[in-house]
Amino acid sequence: MRMLPRTVGAGFKPDHFAAIRHDCGPVGFLEVHAENYMGAGGLPHAQLSALRADFALSLHGVGLSIGGPGRLDANHLARLKSLCARYEPASFSEHLAWSSHGAEYLNDLLPLPYTEETLSLVCNHVDEVQTVLGRRMLLENPSTYVLFEQSTIPEVEFLRMVAARTGCGLLLDVNNVFVSCTNHRIDPRVWLADFPLDLVGEIHLGGHTEEELPSGLLLIDAHGTPVADPVWALFDEVIAKAGPIPTLVEWDNDVPEWPVLRAEAARAREILDRGGMALARAS
Repeated sequence: MRMLPRTVGAGFKPDHFAAIRHDCGPVGFLEVHAENYMGAGGLPHAQLSALRADFALSLHGVGLSIGGPGRLDANHLARLKSLCARYEPASFSEHLAWSSHGAEYLNDLLPLPYTEETLSLVCNHVDEVQTVLGRRMLLENPSTYVLFEQSTIPEVEFLRMVAARTGCGLLLDVNNVFVSCTNHRIDPRVWLADFPLDLVGEIHLGGHTEEELPSGLLLIDAHGTPVADPVWALFDEVIAKAGPIPTLVEWDNDVPEWPVLRAEAARAREILDRGGMALARAS
């Protein structure tokens, strides 16, 4: 199995296929949403197969509902297993969230109360996914807009405990950190100071939008704009501390022409390269 290179990747969009083949720029791997490739064939698989020959591939799930109260959807998990067998991705990741209730699937990634009961549920689901897929998965920290009175475990500690109990890795979404901390009036640097960077297998960067409410500023993880300067600053600090980590630039809505996404990837690559050189000097 390939490993994700310690460089920058981009979320693949079919409209960018020809441009990537012509000039991928600084991009060293590609990521796709697994649910978009669960059909049997057609143009999506033809494009992905062609790209897979030249790029390491990261599969990012949005539909397993890891934090959902019921059992995982066995059919969905079986399709995911087939997709992993077909493309042998270097990484598979999902969200610390829930998105289904019974047979109803919601077009959102919804937050969880961080309790012992939730911890047991999430660990059981992560164990099941890793057993079925026969691979280690990464679990992503969510963007959140509410806090639960029932929560008894800090979010970072909750993620650390899931990783310790299941052996999974973590996906650090720096934009999600900034969004959640801003919404809950928490210092994102304090949040990141406790995060176990040694467990991080991939980093995500993306854009967000702002809304002014009577209660104050609300950030929304929208993935339709460039990465914001405060997020770049946090990312720079993480890489300075941890060294180069495979880093994805996400842009899922109002997708621009490839040169715009390529430029975002180039900025991330500069930070990764600078972090790598600083680490080499320190050693």
